Amino acid sequence: MTDPTGRKVTANLALTLDGRYNGPGGPGDLGVIVRYATTEVARDHLTRIREGATTALLGRLNAEGFLGYWPTVAEDENADPRDRGYAKWLVDTDKVVLSTTLSEAPWDRTRVVNAPAADVVAELKATGEGDILVNSSPSIIKPLLAADLIDRLYLLICPEIAGGGQRLFEDGLPGSQWRVTRQETGELGETAFVYDRVRRG
Repeated sequence: MTDPTGRKVTANLALTLDGRYNGPGGPGDLGVIVRYATTEVARDHLTRIREGATTALLGRLNAEGFLGYWPTVAEDENADPRDRGYAKWLVDTDKVVLSTTLSEAPWDRTRVVNAPAADVVAELKATGEGDILVNSSPSIIKPLLAADLIDRLYLLICPEIAGGGQRLFEDGLPGSQWRVTRQETGELGETAFVYDRVRRG
């Protein structure tokens, strides 16, 4: 099936070696990831994920967390230029927040949608232009992987085994093939990967 607009769905997330996006302490347990998130490789990766993206698709928790952090970075002249560039992009771009509980948008240029992720992506792909970035929101990435709707994955692999916590790739996903189109390893052993979905026919 060819999409009329040609929009791609991309997603970014940081994972441990055992495939987890948080530690055994739950969603707030990010100790195995945080120290790798501000390295040179991670910051270059952060710049890369927004290239070509014109819409950010976020879960509620991420939207609220980002709101408390990134707008201040966008205005901080002393911030790393890569962080500031990403922050400005996030503030200025169109944002769609998937939530069953929010009644009003927490950001400017934002709309709240209470609908399945696959339906929202189908609507976004039917109109507009530019990539749709599922921005560090595993609650959205997971159902889109299950529906085979992600075209590119930006993964930062942190060289630690968490031993517990939530996994991105759950059993039961449909089989799929991916091609590494970029990889870069940093001084701490963190590796930024870009994987493109291989689709045939």
